Amino acid sequence: MNTDYEREIITFRERAEATLRAADGWLSVVGLFWLRAGDNTIGAGTPFDIALPAGSASGSIGRIAYDGEQARFLVAPGAAVLFNGEPASDERGSEGYVLRSDASGIPDQITLGSVTLFLIQRGERLGVRVRDSDSPARRLFGGRRWYPIRPEYRLDAQFTPYDPPRSVIITNILGDSEPMTVAGVASFTLGEEELHLEAMARSGGLWFIVRDATSGTTTYPAARFLYTPAPEDGRVILDFNRAVSPPCAFTEYATCPLPPPQNRVTVAIEAGELYE
Repeated sequence: MNTDYEREIITFRERAEATLRAADGWLSVVGLFWLRAGDNTIGAGTPFDIALPAGSASGSIGRIAYDGEQARFLVAPGAAVLFNGEPASDERGSEGYVLRSDASGIPDQITLGSVTLFLIQRGERLGVRVRDSDSPARRLFGGRRWYPIRPEYRLDAQFTPYDPPRSVIITNILGDSEPMTVAGVASFTLGEEELHLEAMARSGGLWFIVRDATSGTTTYPAARFLYTPAPEDGRVILDFNRAVSPPCAFTEYATCPLPPPQNRVTVAIEAGELYE
């Protein structure tokens, strides 16, 4: 490459590829099961409420008891599973292991071989997400695809914070709704279009969920994500060469949020990640 900027974007894209291909990346996600009140059986081979990949277990490994508020994992006798890296014991009986969801920051993990299970909370629902580091999607993935690097899509935007930040209800791709915090709006000109994109607050910076005229043609239909550092002196850099497909582009078991109305624009942003 000819410039430091091009090398910077290539490095970013290589890291995005490595993150996606990682053992705990989105290509490893093979299941999502919403808990119902009562016992939710877990296993492989015959029908279970939480179905594990074929061959990962010989029957049941236990169950998750859910009372509408708290979920507990109860180990099946003789099941060789780990709980947060330590052998899980069925001697706990009906007490089992109380499960923390991803809402806590670090969810508890149930592991056997290449398969890991953990709780996610989306709105009022609790679900079990299943990962398999040996998933076919991970083994057979052909690589992310990108538009050519175009420096003109690196844009200096004015950032106007909302004071206080606004809580808005965002719908995800599954139809669930949950509150998210909008930090403010970035204003800039692209071609002859003046755009104003709302930014979600995230640790250390901002998160833009954007649908544009390329969505559903050359890029992922629902939206793309763009992450930026925190604004400085009322300015933020929006580099659409770093726009990425959301996790739901790589697995049907993701719960990606959809863009707020403000971020559904008619201009074509021909930069960043492509989608077939």
